[in-house]
Amino acid sequence: MKQKINLRLIGIAVIAVLATAIGITFIYYGLFKKQVQAGLRTNAEVLMETGVFEKSSQYADVKLPINNLRITWIDSDGVVLFDNDNDINVMPNHKDRPEIQDAFHTGHGQCVRNSDTMDMNTFYYALKQKDGTVIRVSCDASSLLSVFGNVFPAVTAILAVIIVVCIVLSQLLTRTLIEPIERMAKNMDSVQEKPVYKEIAPFAEKIRTQHENILAAARSRQDFTANVSHELKTPLTAISGYAELIENEMVNHEQGIHFAHEIKRNSERLLSLINDIIRLSELDHSEMPRQYENFDLYEFVKDCAESLQVNAQKQGIRFSYRGSTCMIRGNKDMIRELIDNLVQNAIRYNKEGGHVEVFAGMVDGKPRLEVTDDGIGIPKDQQDRVFERFYRVDKSRSKETGGTGLGLAIVKHIVELHDARIYLESEVDKGTQIRIEF
Repeated sequence: MKQKINLRLIGIAVIAVLATAIGITFIYYGLFKKQVQAGLRTNAEVLMETGVFEKSSQYADVKLPINNLRITWIDSDGVVLFDNDNDINVMPNHKDRPEIQDAFHTGHGQCVRNSDTMDMNTFYYALKQKDGTVIRVSCDASSLLSVFGNVFPAVTAILAVIIVVCIVLSQLLTRTLIEPIERMAKNMDSVQEKPVYKEIAPFAEKIRTQHENILAAARSRQDFTANVSHELKTPLTAISGYAELIENEMVNHEQGIHFAHEIKRNSERLLSLINDIIRLSELDHSEMPRQYENFDLYEFVKDCAESLQVNAQKQGIRFSYRGSTCMIRGNKDMIRELIDNLVQNAIRYNKEGGHVEVFAGMVDGKPRLEVTDDGIGIPKDQQDRVFERFYRVDKSRSKETGGTGLGLAIVKHIVELHDARIYLESEVDKGTQIRIEF
């Protein structure tokens, strides 16, 4: 990055110097041309005022004390009457010359032509007199290429000095520009403690947020791996232990039946855990195709009520539902899974003889789903963590009832996939209400 900045600064300097030199050369040459042409015009007017070049005068022996100036006198038919530089007897007719034609038509004319020497230009100015003849004056001057060639050594010297200065300045500027970014990269945790440029503050904040998110994701993956390992190890250890006892015939018939029951129970818990992990993985992949449709949430709750009622009765919990028609757009399989997880959670953490109620209807113009129980509740300091993976408020109760600690994490993912919002209100020993607004 430093090398790129240095090269670009030097490149800009070189381009600026060359562009300036070329531009100044063109401007200078334009002014120079105007000055030469103005001088020629003045000379022509002075010559005309002298009356020397008139047909009645003795112009043949005229001696003009003018250096570096060519004077040509042309008759109205284009014949050269006088030239101080060439023999008029060998000179061609000048009627076809552009400056002569302009002088005959408008009274004056001017032109610039390349001379035989390619680095010189010849400037012409023609002035028509009252008797119809034309006085033309001309001189040689440096061409644009010649002018630029003359200044090129100076431009090259200036360019070399500027390049050296640019190299030094670019090193200083690059170090000054890059140092805050390098310091920010080394101290990502305190990236905004000493901001150097206010312009990079949004960039620094975004980098800091992304850094924190990456660290949080890494910690989450580590925690998830540790939790998965622990959760899988517990039932596997039990299954392995019971199977080993049976294999070594260290149990009687009744114990064998009990151990087989424990193996089955732990296998089901292990299968449930694996299914939930797979489900979470599927929900994490947001690009997976999912079918969404419009349906009545209340009628959907009614359809789910029978199986929910059976599960509640097995645990000695009363179950009910209420509400009114409310249309939502969603994936029915995911909404069924969401309702099932919420109700199962409410049953699992309820008291004996407790009550679970599901409400589906419109509240303040928005579809709402509520699951309310009068169970053990959730302490205030743990309410923010209940949607984390494998987090349990009461670990002993979860193991007794077969909870995996992933139910509410799945619920949160489903809510996010439906662009909905989830709210939790709970009080210890009084119950919990989870509210979802679509």
